[in-house]
Amino acid sequence: MAVQIERDVYPKTSKLAALYEAVGWSAYTQDEASLTRAVAQSLAVVTAWEGEERLVGLARAVGDGESILFIQDVLVHPEYQGHGIGSALVRELCAMYPAVRRKLLLADDTPELASFYRQLDWVPVKEAGMEAWTL
Repeated sequence: MAVQIERDVYPKTSKLAALYEAVGWSAYTQDEASLTRAVAQSLAVVTAWEGEERLVGLARAVGDGESILFIQDVLVHPEYQGHGIGSALVRELCAMYPAVRRKLLLADDTPELASFYRQLDWVPVKEAGMEAWTL
């Protein structure tokens, strides 16, 4: 499986919607124009492609690029999961901002995702002596 990782390649709306639907994030595709704008306005976008046409993964970040990097989305098409693509996307995104002091992300509370992020040396905020809130 030859997958190419690309920085700052912004997929067309149809490709974005297909990837978000494939991973079950259909709430994002209820307004495809909004999804496209959100991705376009991200601080950084890293994508994974099979060939030139098939979008198989995406990670994007928001933030200032100086003091904080918030990883908003990490998606890998189910047919491509388990091949290191998600790890490559997260690592590439973080490598774009090596001097950023704080890198954060939110993820669903599942054993699979906990295992995935721990293998990348991420820790829950509680273990880092912090707290997270939402509204």
